[in-house]
Amino acid sequence: MAHSVLIVDDDPALTVGVAVRLEASGYQVLAANDVPSGVTKARQEGPDVILLDLGLPGGGGMVVLEQLQADPETRDIPVIVMSARHKTEGLSAVEAGADVFLQKPVENRRLLYALDTLLEG
Repeated sequence: MAHSVLIVDDDPALTVGVAVRLEASGYQVLAANDVPSGVTKARQEGPDVILLDLGLPGGGGMVVLEQLQADPETRDIPVIVMSARHKTEGLSAVEAGADVFLQKPVENRRLLYALDTLLEG
């Protein structure tokens, strides 16, 4: 069975681009474009991994991360933060519970390596 990945990003072009690359590699892809839908989809769908942007409408990716970490149903879902913001914000996300930080634009090879590493964990 294919692993499911939830992409939480407000950039439709990036979401589609990443989704196409992941689907070509055998992943099932879900998407959300803001804080409330990201948290709701994570709770409803229980994805194997979440790809999370920090610059989201409705409070930002850190709010999503905090809500996921506070919920026993979603706290154990691995989170990969992808952001074009400064590296220090990515490190803050890792300190807050994210598993990996990838600087945008994310190379396909790095993304797939991060996913494989987390899922085989």
